[in-house]
Amino acid sequence: MPSSVQHKRTRKTPAARRAEIVDAAAAVALAEGLECVTLRRIGEDLGVRPGLISHYFPSADDLVAEAFGSASSTELDSLLPAERAQGTPTLHLGWFFARARGTPYDSISRLWINARHLSRYRPVLRDRVAEQEAAWRERLTDLIRQGVDRGEFRTDDPYVTTIRILVVLDGLGAHANTDTSNRPAAVSRMAATTAERELGLPHGTLTRSEAPLTASPTS
Repeated sequence: MPSSVQHKRTRKTPAARRAEIVDAAAAVALAEGLECVTLRRIGEDLGVRPGLISHYFPSADDLVAEAFGSASSTELDSLLPAERAQGTPTLHLGWFFARARGTPYDSISRLWINARHLSRYRPVLRDRVAEQEAAWRERLTDLIRQGVDRGEFRTDDPYVTTIRILVVLDGLGAHANTDTSNRPAAVSRMAATTAERELGLPHGTLTRSEAPLTASPTS
């Protein structure tokens, strides 16, 4: 006998729906590239009409920029949490370098390569790339300043040191689309050894332990 109970469909709030769209777009961007983020594609993935997607993002460029910003911000929060309740600046910096290399980091490196290329032609994305670059610089500079204040690091200009470190990371990340399986360990550790030199730390301080790969110092 058919049930007389009617299951009411729960309507998502605008904020929840928008977040769902952004999450789906970010997932596509990381897995397949920003070129694959279209209103139609995200609508298909979510099982809704493209018109619903365009209600929140009238332009595909807006959705592409939001997808990149979301993925990049999530990665930054994973690598360099804004709230660092436990652990020393040295520990957090070592954990950062341990996570910012190898296969798990390649996906975000590919996304950055992709975004910087497309941003030449997409002003909205170009602004978002600049915004995310500034966020990364600010987060790392803040950690370095904390280390200087605590006497763990020595540098006359934390901001310049940050730029030097990020330039090396970007250089290594530029090879995310090529086979780096034969890359010498000394090259893979180049960003960390650059930081050690810039911050007056003994060689190996930031690469001594692999423990940060499996546990965040905030846990």
